[in-house]
Amino acid sequence: MRLELVLPSARPEAGGAAPLRADARRNREKLVETAAAAFANSGVEASLEDIARRAGVGIGTLYRHFPTREHLVEVVYRRELESLAAAAQELAADRRPDVALEEWMRRFVDYIAAKRGMANSLKILMASNASLFAEGSGVLRTAADSLLTAAADQGFIRKDIDTTDLLHALSSIYSLPSSPEWRERSDRLIGLLMDGLKAQQDRSDAADSRHPR
Repeated sequence: MRLELVLPSARPEAGGAAPLRADARRNREKLVETAAAAFANSGVEASLEDIARRAGVGIGTLYRHFPTREHLVEVVYRRELESLAAAAQELAADRRPDVALEEWMRRFVDYIAAKRGMANSLKILMASNASLFAEGSGVLRTAADSLLTAAADQGFIRKDIDTTDLLHALSSIYSLPSSPEWRERSDRLIGLLMDGLKAQQDRSDAADSRHPR
């Protein structure tokens, strides 16, 4: 089953500039990649000068592509949403539906965990840009719904699962205190969540495998 996801459109370059040259595109991509890592590690107040330096460009180049810090945060946010949506498509093409769903759930939790440093700024950004929030929520809901539908249609999970409920359950895993055991604990919780999603026969089989008679 091929998923058709509508991604949020990228914000245009400042001033509606013409398409970027190849070297300018490379610089922009490197800046976004470097900023994503910096924001995840240090929050969105990470030094823009450091981001430019690590990307191998001058601070003037950064500001030509991203006139404000908020613009850069928005582009990083959109890029990572696109990555999650693309992952749903790739997993649906390569994995059994229930396996694809579980793997995507793990990636979703990793995604929101990486936003710890961006949480406050994202709240401000979303409050001032309702359309961005709606676009982001729509992309995630479409990805999750497509994977849920594929797994339910083939009998791997129950048919009464609400997509919004699933996303809220996954988001709650993010609220676990950050610790060295966070990854292991979140994996266990996703496993428990998958057990709850499975169709009755699959749950019985899973229970039998854990407690053989």
